[in-house]
Amino acid sequence: HVQLVESGGGSVQVGGSLRLSCVGSGDTISRYCMAWFRQAPGKEREGVATVHYDIYTGARTNIAGPVRGRFTISHDKAENTLYLQMNSLKPEDTARYSCAADLCKISEMKLYDILGYRGRGTQVTVS
Repeated sequence: HVQLVESGGGSVQVGGSLRLSCVGSGDTISRYCMAWFRQAPGKEREGVATVHYDIYTGARTNIAGPVRGRFTISHDKAENTLYLQMNSLKPEDTARYSCAADLCKISEMKLYDILGYRGRGTQVTVS
């Protein structure tokens, strides 16, 4: 069973940066598709970024439109940690960010909700 714990959230001014971390335990999380989601009050959860590693093709990433060019997803295999680098933050980026590891539809870089490996999240507030 995989456990995921996020950190790195906080309050930041508009235009600032944060780096979120998601430490995995119980299994090597790069075996799965890994993703960051966010949910703002009163809104549905939305996918922010996804990464999948293939031994033949390497890393494949997908970044959601609203954050493309500002957010980067990466992974440190040795640390079993997933990262989300967030730059040029905007007030609309305010949300609770959580990480996930699961099986996915690689062609669409979309996580299935099968294994249910999810972190509890970390709050990001931009003002």
